[in-house]
Amino acid sequence: MAVYSIKDLEKISGIKAHTIRIWERRYKLIEPQRTSTNIRLYSDDDLKRILNVSILNQNGIKISRIADLTQDQLRQRVIDLCLDTRNIDVQIESLLVAMLELDEGKFTNVLTNSIIKLGFESTVESILFPFLERIGILWQAGTVNPAQEHFISNLIRQKLIVAIDNEMQNFIPKSDKNIVFFLPENELHEIGLLFYSLIARKEGYNVVYLGASVPMSDLKIIVDVRKVDVFFTSFVSAQTKEELDEILNDYSKSIPNTPFFIMGLQVKELEPKMPDHFVKVLNAREFKQEMSKF
Repeated sequence: MAVYSIKDLEKISGIKAHTIRIWERRYKLIEPQRTSTNIRLYSDDDLKRILNVSILNQNGIKISRIADLTQDQLRQRVIDLCLDTRNIDVQIESLLVAMLELDEGKFTNVLTNSIIKLGFESTVESILFPFLERIGILWQAGTVNPAQEHFISNLIRQKLIVAIDNEMQNFIPKSDKNIVFFLPENELHEIGLLFYSLIARKEGYNVVYLGASVPMSDLKIIVDVRKVDVFFTSFVSAQTKEELDEILNDYSKSIPNTPFFIMGLQVKELEPKMPDHFVKVLNAREFKQEMSKF
């Protein structure tokens, strides 16, 4: 069982440490263990309870009322809220709880309900991408167990692969453009790449999917073997702006005159200098618009 500090709870739940202390004293919502030096330590169950309390509180239920709920009542109220796809924050918080509990059933219920109401593309962009960005930040901060992150990432990856497989069975080319999807060396986070490769297939483009951690030498071979109209890649793993600038410049020099589409958390946060023919992609709508120009 994981052990969290009050600062960890603050980072994961978004609730200020001061507020958590007040809830402890006034409403006995959780009762942390304490070290010999009186430092609070929280369990997985404490974290999940705080997340559930936060969901209800953000939706207008007073803490005094929440404190009177049994654990089963608390869980049921949260489930009821999860069925309301208008509240994106609740969906994301619910996926976070599913990750912490390693609960595939809860994850599937939240995701399936959202897909039914919003559609697959909207669910991925409005719920899964923000959720994964939040998980990535927490993982880098050391407040999420890597096993939990891998559990939820692989579930999402499975959903995307099934969607891609279904699309490939009915694929009808609408363009002669070839898009090569790849991740740079030491980059392993494929979910964004898989999603945009699915969008490309839906739009009728020819997709060459290379996957994770592809060295520059392999990209050069691809260019020699097959006509490449666009490369598409993503940067999620932590690095500096200087490192990212250098990688983009290397691609530009090694494979000149070929457009690159880039996306990912690091691209959004670091805002790297974009070489000629490089395009930053923020969402599926922009991707479709940019592809239509080629």
